[in-house]
Amino acid sequence: MIVIGHRGARGIRPENTLSSFKEALKYVKAVELDVYICKTGEVVVIHDDTVDRTTNGHGRVEEMTFEDLKKLDQGMGERIPTLREVLDLINKRAIVSIELKGKGTASAIKDIISEYLSKGWKEENFAVSSFDHEELEKFHHLCHSIRTGVLIEDDESDYIGIAKRINAFSINPPLKMVDEGFIKRVHESGFKVFVWTVNEKKDAERLKQFGVDGIITDYPNKF
Repeated sequence: MIVIGHRGARGIRPENTLSSFKEALKYVKAVELDVYICKTGEVVVIHDDTVDRTTNGHGRVEEMTFEDLKKLDQGMGERIPTLREVLDLINKRAIVSIELKGKGTASAIKDIISEYLSKGWKEENFAVSSFDHEELEKFHHLCHSIRTGVLIEDDESDYIGIAKRINAFSINPPLKMVDEGFIKRVHESGFKVFVWTVNEKKDAERLKQFGVDGIITDYPNKF
């Protein structure tokens, strides 16, 4: 069962910052992050569509220039990084799971992954996931050799059908909807299961017994 640092080490450092990823690398060999494209075209690592929750600023990420974004404090003096800054920090030491958040991210992420593959990274160093299954499908068509994960929040969508359509590697559900039957059903359909967000050891042990392939956690130091 692989352990994936959620937004780096979100429970210990300001999420999706360079210090958060540095912290996660002490404990795990896989990290998850989120991307938007800002007004000036840079791919930035941030979870929300606004900067309000995670910084001392206000505004929509897609309407702000990178110059504006990098002035904001994410806590502990940390700034919003670009995806390239995070990849340069990680430097092939961990799998990077990139969650597509904003529109147009599929094409931009395909270009950046191609750039890093030319620098010696391997295809297995990357995974791409999204709740936006349209954007995820676009990414698959652009870059079918990179593993994809279908993020889901509940049982309402035809997640197995979606995963089959884009030849996904995994289905990534929330902890609340996972039981042994769910794992069996997804595995029998040919997909891995990566569960978010698992912060308690008792939950991780239960999931391990069920045969879960990986957990995404705010506290990689616990595992």
